[in-house]
Amino acid sequence: MNKAVFIDRDGVVNSDEGHYYVYRVEDFVFNPDIEMALSLLKKAGFKTILVTNQGGVAKGEYDMEEVQLLHNYMQAQLEKYGAQFNAIYVCPHHHSVSVCDCRKPKPGMIYQGIRDLNIDPRKSFLIGDADRDIQAGQAAGLRACFKVKKNSSILAQVEHIISISDKA
Repeated sequence: MNKAVFIDRDGVVNSDEGHYYVYRVEDFVFNPDIEMALSLLKKAGFKTILVTNQGGVAKGEYDMEEVQLLHNYMQAQLEKYGAQFNAIYVCPHHHSVSVCDCRKPKPGMIYQGIRDLNIDPRKSFLIGDADRDIQAGQAAGLRACFKVKKNSSILAQVEHIISISDKA
């Protein structure tokens, strides 16, 4: 089985400063050190899996095609550093419009990643910037979850994950 780090998007991978929803390429700005952090995880043998709530889809603010275009751009930029995500899971629902099992804090997207990529949750981690991210990771039985400051570097958390990953 594989080990993985599940990572939230807005506020963790990219800045969401000044935007309630980030869905256009022109509004997408990587947070500091994200390329290096993802590259280090891959070199350490982790699968990297993006899990993102995109409730603006359900609310009619934007559509899944726009989300996919943004993710294609993001992946192309990360690929330059060998840092692209192994998988991306999107919850297009919003609690004010619909009910689902994938919107964090529910663990549906994490469970899907575990199944699709043969992930051992006991060897896997989550990095997010909101309580709902942490709650989803805990509900999925991940080894540890790290809450980071919004729109900042995750390099310290990644280095910590790598340092403890092979320890009991």
